[in-house]
Amino acid sequence: MIRDYTWTVRGGRVLGPAPFLVAGIVNVTPDSFYDGGMHYDTESAVSHALELAGQGADILDVGGESSRPFSEKVSTQEELARVLPVVKSLSKDHIVSVDTIKSEVAVKCLESGAHIINDVSAFTHDPGLLDVVAHYKPGYVLMHSQGQSATMQMNPEYENVVENILTFFKKSLEKLNKAGLPDNYIVLDPGIGFGKTLEHNLEILQNIDRFIELGFPVYMGLSNKSMFEKLLGLGSDERRNATQAATACLAMKGVPIHRVHEVDLTVQTLTIAREFCGYSK
Repeated sequence: MIRDYTWTVRGGRVLGPAPFLVAGIVNVTPDSFYDGGMHYDTESAVSHALELAGQGADILDVGGESSRPFSEKVSTQEELARVLPVVKSLSKDHIVSVDTIKSEVAVKCLESGAHIINDVSAFTHDPGLLDVVAHYKPGYVLMHSQGQSATMQMNPEYENVVENILTFFKKSLEKLNKAGLPDNYIVLDPGIGFGKTLEHNLEILQNIDRFIELGFPVYMGLSNKSMFEKLLGLGSDERRNATQAATACLAMKGVPIHRVHEVDLTVQTLTIAREFCGYSK
């Protein structure tokens, strides 16, 4: 059954209640796996973000460092140069999320108006990020990953991927609560493709109800990912239909937040899921 969720973000602003939220991806990078370089300069990135907002994005997720497998790290200064002008331009009129693992980038962006921190490292890369989110109280995406982006896809192993991620979430939530970030600011991302094989990804998705049962909104980022190449033999520019089919299945299972490249198609998909599958306000 599809139901309403809320998510509290920076400044105490509440997103929802709504059955679904769509986060549009704004990559201000030269090397992201799907659209790296397409919106690399500030003007192009802002224009693309406004287009996504016009298509129905509730959140604009801005990233200045690629987290794809085998990607190279960038300096804090370079990441800030990429994202800060975009955040400043968008945050007055839109909900802006910043995809970063660096505490300094998070601070500068939050002070410039950002509302959400999307941290693929769960404050393990930069432990200071835990103190930052506790102090500023943005919306926080707590994501699971195994290893660093440069090596995370080199033979990842788990005793039981679902149980291991559930344990990770529970321990990380305790740290966030102890630091002072309330539960209503937190959403959970199981990290599809981050240190996981196709089999791991499928096991997570088949058991997504286990993560929903933790009581937090689940945030899903599988848009156009390589799992569709492994599963269906699709190139990076051929995965839109697969992404929408997967999004529909997950929406019907109760996943409310979807981080995507094609916002217009996702809004259509989620509208159908809401109207066809029993929406209980």
